[in-house]
Amino acid sequence: MEKDKIYEKNLIEALKIVAPGTDLRRGLDNVLRAGTGGLIVLGNSPEVMKIVEGGFKINCPFSAANLYELAKMDGAIILERENMKILYANAQLVPDFSIPSSETGIRHRTAEMVARQTGELVISISQRRNVISLYKGNIRYALQDISVILSKANQAIQTLDKYRTVLNKTLNMLNSLEFDDLVTIFDVVKVLQRTEMVMRIVKEIEKYTSELGTEGRLINMQVEELVSNVEEEGIHVINDYMNHDGDKTAEDITRSFKNWDSEDLLDLANYVKELGYNMSNNNIDFSVSPRGYRLLNKIPRLPSQVIINLINSFSDFQEILSATIEQLDDVEGIGEVRAFKIKEGLRRLKEHVFLERHI
Repeated sequence: MEKDKIYEKNLIEALKIVAPGTDLRRGLDNVLRAGTGGLIVLGNSPEVMKIVEGGFKINCPFSAANLYELAKMDGAIILERENMKILYANAQLVPDFSIPSSETGIRHRTAEMVARQTGELVISISQRRNVISLYKGNIRYALQDISVILSKANQAIQTLDKYRTVLNKTLNMLNSLEFDDLVTIFDVVKVLQRTEMVMRIVKEIEKYTSELGTEGRLINMQVEELVSNVEEEGIHVINDYMNHDGDKTAEDITRSFKNWDSEDLLDLANYVKELGYNMSNNNIDFSVSPRGYRLLNKIPRLPSQVIINLINSFSDFQEILSATIEQLDDVEGIGEVRAFKIKEGLRRLKEHVFLERHI
């Protein structure tokens, strides 16, 4: 799973470099349309320069037009990535030929071997297949047509919208149960499972938007609107219910969720164990009480330190809910005015939850 995360991270970084709207992508598209083919290495590290033979030393600023003209020659083009300069053109690349490659064409085989040997991003433009291929380490990825990516991204957005709707229903149910003090660990882990599912779809969409570049701005706006506060609310849920003695933070637990494979994600017992509860009897219906992090964070303009002081002063959320103005006033950082605002905020929140329940 860790290898998969590194692979995805490296792929997204590579896609951003060649995304539509960049000068590099304009140059690549020009070469593709001209049908000349091309081999481009982004990086002039010592590992790259060791395998470069011949060619012309150019050392000129990068531009889409310059790339297009230089690609008319058969050899590779070496770019300096930091300052985006064209260093060499028509260069011969001589990688270690013991490095395995699954490609058949000379240009693509060379690109894959150079990428594996140097770790740099290598771009191969196919003359016959009319495809731009990216190679970086063990990554091999063929860029797809923008219309195809947009279609996939829009489908993913629709899926995200459905999952967010389900998550909202689960959160509304948890709101109601917390005010009634009827929460079971099953209700909690269902929320955490739905939250992680939503975030995984967001990760999938990130790959599409990276490849879309400037064409993916509307997709990005939709994603931001759909997942607003999702991850933050998940952290609050974990803080409310985790059963660890300070050896793990909510962020640690969230990172653990992200390392799970699809099967682990679907097993609710995994969430219970990760929260620190004993699962020897495989019962996930036992009652639990929130500390109050999530609901208290819904009260407008209530500082986080005041929330922590409240939670440290009372045993659970029900005690905070039933506390008098005088009891709240005794908490550090809360005066009479703020105590009244907390009581009023909780009352309004409870009314809102009650209305949501009956809609």
